[in-house]
Amino acid sequence: MLKQRVITALVLLAILLPALFYPSPDPFCAITLVLIAAGAWEWGRLNDCSNPLAWLLGAACVLLCIGSWAFGLLSMPTPWLWRFVGAAWVLAGAWLLRTGVAGWPRIARPIRLVGGLAAVWLAWLAMAQARVIGINFLLSILLLVWVADIFAYFAGRAFGTRFTRGKLAPAISPGKSWEGVWGGMAGVVLLAALWVWADAAWQAPVASLYSRLISMGWWVLLPAVLFMAAMSVVGDLVESLIKRSAGVKDSSRLLPGHGGVLDRVDALLPTLPLAMMLISW
Repeated sequence: MLKQRVITALVLLAILLPALFYPSPDPFCAITLVLIAAGAWEWGRLNDCSNPLAWLLGAACVLLCIGSWAFGLLSMPTPWLWRFVGAAWVLAGAWLLRTGVAGWPRIARPIRLVGGLAAVWLAWLAMAQARVIGINFLLSILLLVWVADIFAYFAGRAFGTRFTRGKLAPAISPGKSWEGVWGGMAGVVLLAALWVWADAAWQAPVASLYSRLISMGWWVLLPAVLFMAAMSVVGDLVESLIKRSAGVKDSSRLLPGHGGVLDRVDALLPTLPLAMMLISW
């Protein structure tokens, strides 16, 4: 399993890193479009769709992404879109976690399919817009999610439930603890401070998310990065809730050793649009 994970990760890095650092954002946007369309296909499979219908969902995602690209949305400011999407993620995420695994099948399947399609498409659009802004800006968002996950893992392993009486969401993801959440939040605060320092020291031509936020003061940066870390957990838990409802461990087997595309990007689904929302203010 470990060998598979390493090989898959190396292959993905070999494809994504050259595209990410290419002077034009087009190669990166094209490759991630294919990946997010696979995520839409997985979404259909997780919601009891037949294989043709799941493929249709993936094709619809491709059309939405290409349409956004053709209409110039990648370089067009869309502040009200991101404010709406950000509010929708906060409200829908809270409601879904409150209703739990049993509440998911009660939602009409067309609503679930359209909602999931919108979530993956808008995450791709946010990522593409962030790449158009600049590599430093996009990486500062991606690293926030990855650092939160890494710090949460090690904090959870080190402290378990030493300081809290219960798990974070035992009915959805039994392995997650509140200590892991606090550890992830500490990690993103440290990351933000280091990135702000690095931007200033190296005079980055494109400001990171953190430098943009700190221009309004530390009192804006700190709650903003903590909020995004919390919402990355929400994205992870929502996908876990859906998989538990479907009775599966992974969203698919497209990425050997890693599961599916949604398993890798679940925390990014809310955080990418929320990052665009935050800078729109």
